[in-house]
Amino acid sequence: RKARSSRLSASEELARARSRSRSKSPSKRASKKSADAAEGSNWVEGGVGCGLIFVTPVIVHVVSWLTSEQALRAGVDPKLGLSGLLSQASTVGLSGLLSQVKDVVLASIVAPTWPAVQFLLVFNAVALVLEQGLPGKVETGPETLTGHVPKYVNNALSHCFVFTLLFYALSDMSPISGFDGLYSFGCFFDIFPAMMTSLSLFGFALCFFLYYKGLNFPSTEDCGSSGSFLKDFTWGTELYPRVFGIDIKRFINCRFSMTYWMLAGASFTYSSYKRHGQVDWGLALGSLSQFLYLVKFFEWEMGYMRSIDIIVDRAGWEIQWGCLCWVPAVYTFHSRFLVLHPSGLSAAEAGAIFAVGFSGVLLNYWADTQRKTFRESEGDCLIWGQRPKYVKATYTVTDPATGLVEERESLLLASGFWGVARHFHYVFELTAAWSWCLLANPSKNGAAPLLYAVFLTILLLHRAKRDEKKCSLKYGKHYAKYSKLVPYLVIPGIY
Repeated sequence: RKARSSRLSASEELARARSRSRSKSPSKRASKKSADAAEGSNWVEGGVGCGLIFVTPVIVHVVSWLTSEQALRAGVDPKLGLSGLLSQASTVGLSGLLSQVKDVVLASIVAPTWPAVQFLLVFNAVALVLEQGLPGKVETGPETLTGHVPKYVNNALSHCFVFTLLFYALSDMSPISGFDGLYSFGCFFDIFPAMMTSLSLFGFALCFFLYYKGLNFPSTEDCGSSGSFLKDFTWGTELYPRVFGIDIKRFINCRFSMTYWMLAGASFTYSSYKRHGQVDWGLALGSLSQFLYLVKFFEWEMGYMRSIDIIVDRAGWEIQWGCLCWVPAVYTFHSRFLVLHPSGLSAAEAGAIFAVGFSGVLLNYWADTQRKTFRESEGDCLIWGQRPKYVKATYTVTDPATGLVEERESLLLASGFWGVARHFHYVFELTAAWSWCLLANPSKNGAAPLLYAVFLTILLLHRAKRDEKKCSLKYGKHYAKYSKLVPYLVIPGIY
């Protein structure tokens, strides 16, 4: 990195000081909207729409209930999907259909139960002990516009393996002689709807706390108000909140949601086997592929801590409630679906789909490794046997205490997978996602199990656009030069 400092003028310093103040007055918050958004968002103003706050909780409850035994007993068949709804509408009419949809929504609102709450308390307590107690190298995330450099103990892979071993060893599948286990290995499925209600209620409470904290006692200067309560609540008021030294975003986004997703597939496979007396190869291999993908995620966790989810999106309802509720409900839907509706795939059929999907996981890891090696060596490496092509890009950060402006330098990789398209690694991630959903056998079970793959496709294409905006604002003409060198966004020749 290269750095040069220059003193801001008195008027500029005063303007920045005003933009950093956090008055509780709505009019004052509104007047400093653009300044706070620019500082706190780290080169991009975020938020995907406050309307989601009213829609997504309903979706979470419905998809959680549709895969439960309660829905099966009620005679609701999620395999019918959209075509089933249209067929039903032609029979009972639109008003009748809306009445049935209302009945499903109301039935999906399941009260929290003590077993669900107890499970979540223990799950998170173990995750917290491992995060705080396991050793690891201290690493940093990117510096923000206000000069803050987040620090993390990189013990993610240790957490991944230790948590998995503990979950297995303390369950009814325990290899410990004479120990019957503290819980069923299939407990994820047994208490799932009640868990989602518990998580949703906690998620809303946490986000109200984070909203208040960011405005009144933030952990860093990357904070402030947009002037709108709804936007502040959904998008967040603080970029890097910490409570008692715990990084809220890393704990919820990684140590809870990714760990939950990683173990859920294995738990659902066990539940399926106990119910049907045989292995569902679609579910078993899909769960294995997702488990290996998430092992890869934990090995790469520091890369995630330098991604747009962390360095751009504030800790608001969109990210924190999303990781607490949307990830467990939607990301595991295709696996959970198969507990009551087996895929019917043979070992050979499931194995072929697994092979394609796992190749996506491996290629995604290869792409991440290329970029990681390039960054750590500052370009002094070989990629595909050749010296890498890259663009030197400069940007500025401001010390909020002194008003000093420093110019920094980044290297933008344009070789290997990163020379094919600027976000070509998303193709590999989507290959894996679609394979997991196809292992639920949509030809037998309808289109419903494709929910996660469709959602992720939309999410990643949207994220690619957001990342483009952030990089264009941050690097300016340098990013324009990089875009000419690597002209395609995701798919070469198409997009």
